[in-house]
Amino acid sequence: MSEAALVLSGIVKTYNRGRPGEVEVLRGIDLTLAPGEIVALVAPSGAGKSTLLHIAGLLDTPDAGSVIIGGRDMGGQGDRARTAVRRAEVGFIYQFHHLLPEFTAAENVILPQLANGVGRAAAEARAADLLGRVGLSDRMTHRPAQLSGGEQQRVAFARALANAPRVLLADEPTGNLDPATSDRVFAALMDLVRHQGLAALIATHNLDLAARMDRVLRLDAGRLTV
Repeated sequence: MSEAALVLSGIVKTYNRGRPGEVEVLRGIDLTLAPGEIVALVAPSGAGKSTLLHIAGLLDTPDAGSVIIGGRDMGGQGDRARTAVRRAEVGFIYQFHHLLPEFTAAENVILPQLANGVGRAAAEARAADLLGRVGLSDRMTHRPAQLSGGEQQRVAFARALANAPRVLLADEPTGNLDPATSDRVFAALMDLVRHQGLAALIATHNLDLAARMDRVLRLDAGRLTV
């Protein structure tokens, strides 16, 4: 059996800890993602799904519990080590694409690779491959303002996978798109993730999209349920 891509064990997160208004957002979260597995995270607004994703992606630290990525326990790791693992092992997609407006679609996918030490030629080849897989081969030289909302989000998908991460974390990746566009864009994301064989945790309010994933987890009152 292959090693788990991501393991969260006993994750606890409290805001305003020890002060008036203390809120325990996560109450002992346990989660294991296997390579190639796509899991939906469904939660009401304010339930802590973004906090959970940020902890899983090493953008935040838990008050208790451990985050293990590719067999490496990130507890006690310094900022430099966490940044290195996050850059190489984790891909992020948000509701809004956050593309760099002055760069083309291809350049938005190339730049993260250059920052990770990949040579220019290899970065260009991977960008072309990823953008082709999401149906944007003919839009590679267009800047974000020249792309539709759905096209921009597909570029964001390609960018998130540019450095061949082990884990993909997505927070409402189609939440700002109309239903028809959302369905097409989500299909492109699923195909891309399946082809890359990485583990994906995708937060969504869309129960129809959630049902198309391998399993659905619900976050409520700080706990995960099936």
